[in-house]
Amino acid sequence: MSAQRPILPVADRVARKRGRAGQQQRRRRLERTDGLCEHCLAKGRTALATVVNHKVPLAQGGSDEDENTENLCGPCDQVVTAEQFGHLKAPDQGVDRAGRPTNPDHPWNRPPRSAAG
Repeated sequence: MSAQRPILPVADRVARKRGRAGQQQRRRRLERTDGLCEHCLAKGRTALATVVNHKVPLAQGGSDEDENTENLCGPCDQVVTAEQFGHLKAPDQGVDRAGRPTNPDHPWNRPPRSAAG
């Protein structure tokens, strides 16, 4: 994992568009991918993008240019944000098609205990 960039003081942060101009900018960015999550599309899935994420966060010196943004669904945004700011990734909470947990550490996926007799 790469070294974390420092969080910039408020005075050094990028000025962002607010109000109607900010809404139009967000809409334009979401239209770039027809409102779909870029990470899910790369994995062959289709999910509605609800977040315009900055690849290099503004708080870490990133620009507010379109090239520095990506459209993400909520779950992908949580993973990316945790990685960007050095937080631990949440354990996999999903299930497979049969309904079994996908996390290898889940109690259902552990080997059975041997009966001591």
